[in-house]
Amino acid sequence: MAKNPKQKQKLLYIMKFFMEKTDDDYGVTVADIIDYLAEFDIAAERKSIYNDIECLRDFGFDIVKTKVGKISLFSLVSRDFTLEEIKLLIDAVQSSKFITVKKSRDLIRKIERLTSENQAKELHRQVIVANRVKHSNEEIYRNIDSINRAINKKRKIGFYYTNWQVSRTGARKLVRVRRHDGMRYLLTPKALTWDDENYYMIAYDKEADKLKHFRVDKMEDISVEDIRADSAKAVDQFDLAVYTKRVFGMYGGETVNVKLRFDDSLIGVVVDRFSDKVFIMPHSDGTFTTSAEVMLSPQFYGWLFSFGDKVRIESPKAAKDGFCDYLNSVQKQYS
Repeated sequence: MAKNPKQKQKLLYIMKFFMEKTDDDYGVTVADIIDYLAEFDIAAERKSIYNDIECLRDFGFDIVKTKVGKISLFSLVSRDFTLEEIKLLIDAVQSSKFITVKKSRDLIRKIERLTSENQAKELHRQVIVANRVKHSNEEIYRNIDSINRAINKKRKIGFYYTNWQVSRTGARKLVRVRRHDGMRYLLTPKALTWDDENYYMIAYDKEADKLKHFRVDKMEDISVEDIRADSAKAVDQFDLAVYTKRVFGMYGGETVNVKLRFDDSLIGVVVDRFSDKVFIMPHSDGTFTTSAEVMLSPQFYGWLFSFGDKVRIESPKAAKDGFCDYLNSVQKQYS
C-alpha cells in the first residue's frame, strides 16, 4: 500500500491544529491531535505526537501542558498578536472610511485567522461594518500599490483626478467627472499619508514647482510611467511630518509663518496640533503666543474659529485679512 504523501506534512498539520483550535482557555489532548491527523489519512502514535510537540517547542512555539483531573491538555498560549492587538486591528478596519464594506469583511476574516477559532468567534460578534460610512471605490487598493511602486522605483505616475458633481439631468443626481477637462496628470509621487480617514498622495508638480496632494480614492486609471522622477528642492527637502502639520484638512493654500495668541486653556490643543516640541511664549494675562508654518485655507480659518475669542492672529496682516474675509463670507449667509 502506497504511503500517504501527507505523512511528511504531519508536523505542519499539528502546528495548524494548535493555531486554529487552542488558546489560553482551550486545550487539546493527544487523542484529539491523532483524530485530527486521521481526517487526512495521516497515521500517528501517541509517542510520536509527544515528540512532535517537543519539536514545535524547540522551534519557538509556546505550547503549554495543563492537567484537568487525569487528562493532559496542550495549548498554544503565545502568538505574534495578542487578542487586544487583534481587536485594535479590527477596530481600525471597521472605522476606516476608505476601506469598502467588501474589503473590510475580507480583511477582518483574515485578521481573525491570527487567533484561534474560539477567540475569533468572540471577535466576530463585535464586527459591524454594514452601516459605517465607507468608500465604494474598489480601485483604491490597486492605486495605493501603484503609487508605492512608483515611489520605490523613482518613477513618475500618470492618472486622472475626479470630483463629485451634482447632475441636473438624468436619473442619477450624483456623478463623478474628471477635473481640468479630463487632463491627465503626470507627476512625481513623494509619499502616501492619511488624514481625516482618507489616503492622500503627495506629489511634486514640476510645472508649478510645488508639492500638491490628491485623494487616492479620487484618482483613476493610474499608471507607473517609465519616466524618472523629478528632482527639485521641494522634493529633496520634503519632510512628511512638517508638511502635514502645515496642512489643515489636506486643503492647499499659501504657506506662511503665522503668529498666534492662545488662551492658556488651549495649550493641549496646540500640542495636539503642533507637538510638544512647539515653542511658546507665555504672557502674564493668561495667554501665550506661538508661531507655525501653515497653509492659509478655509479649513485653517475654520479651525481657529472653533476656539472663538480664545485665539487671535497676531501676524501677518494677510492672514488677519483672510480670516476677516472668511468670517464676513459666513456672516453673509445669515444676513
